[in-house]
Amino acid sequence: MSEENLPAVPPTPHKRRKRYSGKNPRRFDEKYKEHGHDPETIAKVIASGKTPVGTHRPIMVAEILNVLAPQPGEIAVDCTLGYGGHTQEILPKLLPGGKLLGLDADPIELPKTEARLRAAGFDESVFTAHRSNFAGLPQVLATQNISGADVILADLGVSSMQIDDPARGFSVKLDGPLDMRMNPQRGQPASALLQKTSPAALVEMLVDFSDEPNAATLSPVLAGKHFASTLALATTIRAALPRLGQDAADLAVRRVFQALRIAVNDEFSALDTFLRQLPASLNPGGRVAILTFHSGEDRRVKKSFAAHFSAGLYSEISDEVIRPTAAEQHSNSRSAPAKLRWARRAR
Repeated sequence: MSEENLPAVPPTPHKRRKRYSGKNPRRFDEKYKEHGHDPETIAKVIASGKTPVGTHRPIMVAEILNVLAPQPGEIAVDCTLGYGGHTQEILPKLLPGGKLLGLDADPIELPKTEARLRAAGFDESVFTAHRSNFAGLPQVLATQNISGADVILADLGVSSMQIDDPARGFSVKLDGPLDMRMNPQRGQPASALLQKTSPAALVEMLVDFSDEPNAATLSPVLAGKHFASTLALATTIRAALPRLGQDAADLAVRRVFQALRIAVNDEFSALDTFLRQLPASLNPGGRVAILTFHSGEDRRVKKSFAAHFSAGLYSEISDEVIRPTAAEQHSNSRSAPAKLRWARRAR
């Protein structure tokens, strides 16, 4: 058959590119340009001092590398792997011959981060991912036949991927189910916890977990009540504090959300366990660095480091907290409350 007699091939129908909802779409799932697809948009978001949705910017990287001083051939553990930003900076310092174990309790984000680090060239000989929170550190080391680590990092902040996704229920700005579980497959959501909590118990929770000065006013309004969504809870908190200005009311909302998140995930119990086990998880001369984001966490780290130093288990501890530089706080507003403390295991 000649070329001119060939049957006509129908043209491929034009597929219109997905429309971007304005310059600044509000819906999380509409911000596809920030979800790794448009470098120009991502650069603009970062330049504005914000974090692109679906990502996380590691905090105080230079300061952490300075105090941990990872060396070739050493064993490191990132106890809060998150997006993998700190791990990606530490791993090259361990090569050749070293290895890093990444721990994270979040079953949604952990596979994504592992795939991201594999794509960056880190195979299983130098990096392994483990679904566990930091309280499970000794068990993870044991499964790898590792007696102790030379470098341990724990970043106790909630990752931006969790905060930005309204489906996770951490956000005070976007509506979503009132959940807040780091591992959605375990435990009860914040809505169920709040509905079961008495006013007296909620006062104690708000004071202990977030230093909330309005705890006595808020507790009878919130305790034992059902809130299906994050914005329903936030609206009720603001309505219960009519004399506060908007900024003060917003702070109260964030403190209540913080206290509920800590309670839902039993964060302080896990942190206390982690701090108690730390010296035995470090090799002689090993270094640990911990990033905290509120006073309750920092107090626990400070007291634990001091107690283990007095007992001779640590040879050095940080005298003062290390804070993000003014430049970092300007470029990444989520770094502002961060405090870094470190310790060195005695030889």
